[in-house]
Amino acid sequence: MTHRTTPPVSFSSVHRRELVAEFTAGHITSDAGLLLLREADRRIGLTAALDAAIAALRSPERIIHPQKTLLSQRVLGLAAGYEDLNDHGLLRRDPLWQAATDHPEVDGSAELASAPTLCRLENRIGRADLLRIASVLVDQFLASFDTPPAELILDIDATARARPHRAGLAFWGRTRTG
Repeated sequence: MTHRTTPPVSFSSVHRRELVAEFTAGHITSDAGLLLLREADRRIGLTAALDAAIAALRSPERIIHPQKTLLSQRVLGLAAGYEDLNDHGLLRRDPLWQAATDHPEVDGSAELASAPTLCRLENRIGRADLLRIASVLVDQFLASFDTPPAELILDIDATARARPHRAGLAFWGRTRTG
């Protein structure tokens, strides 16, 4: 019989939940990397900065899912490869996802936001919010350096994809010759 000697790995707790990675099986998830992303996010403060950048227009007495939790759910979903909001129909009930997003329990449930709720978040973000989000992302990027670079070159190329209605063109607008 194999005897595991790998010690458990503890993560910072979520409300009253203790988070520990053990290597003895039990409930298994393929999304355990979210805990590492959560710890990295806590260290750099990206989700908190995004939350502060987006205007809070909702009625506080009607909020079940705090905006920071919605942002965390969406950002972690994208990082884990769940680009489509419909994936959150199942993920919202996953205890690991609930812990990774720091979702508070409401009426005994820590169920995360549904796809329509996340969609409403995305749709209510306006131009001013986008400018503040861009500023947060630049600030986060610059903070990743010991000494910020003196110059940044943004190579924005809108022609990186061939358009379906222009099937005769290859990338960068050059025509195919055969």
